[in-house]
Amino acid sequence: MKIKDLAVKVDAVLKKRYPDAKTSLDFSTPLELLVATILSAQCTDERVNMVTKTLFKKYRTAKDYAAAPIEKLEEDIRSTGFYKNKAKSLKACSGDIVEKHGGKVPSTMEELTSLHGVGRKTANVVLGAAFGVPGVVVDTHVGRVSQRLGIAKEKTPEKIEIELMDSVPKKDWTGFSLRMIHFGREFCQAKKPRCGECPIYDLCGWEGKK
Repeated sequence: MKIKDLAVKVDAVLKKRYPDAKTSLDFSTPLELLVATILSAQCTDERVNMVTKTLFKKYRTAKDYAAAPIEKLEEDIRSTGFYKNKAKSLKACSGDIVEKHGGKVPSTMEELTSLHGVGRKTANVVLGAAFGVPGVVVDTHVGRVSQRLGIAKEKTPEKIEIELMDSVPKKDWTGFSLRMIHFGREFCQAKKPRCGECPIYDLCGWEGKK
């Protein structure tokens, strides 16, 4: 089966399984989503949502983050892990938004990835969920599942993104990513995949499946 055909068949099944797939991060503005996504690195969305419930009340604008004492910001996000690096990214990124974009989060890939600490994965999350711009989000779940299924052959997130962009219709990029993330969390986990209950078992070419 051609990779494009496989990708379409897989997504057809996942659309039925996750018809309303959306990001698990809580947000009400593009800035809040950007902040939450930066904090979500090596951290669960549940933990991030617990932290941002208070954080978003305290820091309402990019200027607030940029002006915050680094020690205070570190303390406010400490429980998300790697808080020193994340605090630096938040301050630098917010400073860029204030200085280069008038305090508003930009809405293009080029502008988003020019911000300190923002890579393509984070940019695609913001573009898709906050601005409705299709983008393929390659996190650990999407990368793992794509490789196991045989939809992706490459190893790096950037190259996997290119492969999936070629195999999945553009209009489905964001939804496909979200459905793959939900599927990876529910069935195709890294250590103990639930192959016996998998809804796309017959489409899977992974050698390690049970």
